[in-house]
Amino acid sequence: MKHIKSKISLMAFLLFSSFNLFAQNYSGEQKDIDAILKNIENFSQYYMNADYPMLASCYTLDGKIFPNNAQIIEGRDAIEKRWTLPQSVAILKHQVTPIEIKVINEYAYDYGIYEGETLRANGSTISWKGKYVIVWKKIDGEWKIYLDIWNDIKA
Repeated sequence: MKHIKSKISLMAFLLFSSFNLFAQNYSGEQKDIDAILKNIENFSQYYMNADYPMLASCYTLDGKIFPNNAQIIEGRDAIEKRWTLPQSVAILKHQVTPIEIKVINEYAYDYGIYEGETLRANGSTISWKGKYVIVWKKIDGEWKIYLDIWNDIKA
């Protein structure tokens, strides 16, 4: 009986400790955290709506993106061009799950996991997932993406 209780206790510990693998750890003023979370949500919505000018406006004027297997791209116009997909391609799902957000004065960073689904020109869909790091910069009271790096997680 004692052996069974030990196994149950171990299983319960492993189950509950696994929930902390992606536990969210936020630090800073709550209003700043909330603004960053809202910007993350808006970014995903702009991408799914193919609203590339609004998506690009999420970045600072001198923002930089570091796409997987590509050169650094700098500036809103270049960033908008990079994000713009052909009309025959659509983002069906784009979800970002921050693991940590830390606000430090006029800068903040967050990192986490992103995932989504793309409708290809041939009608097929593909799912994808990856990890990211973003450095945010507060410009005139608004949080904007200054540096954005991501890469895929292979299944």
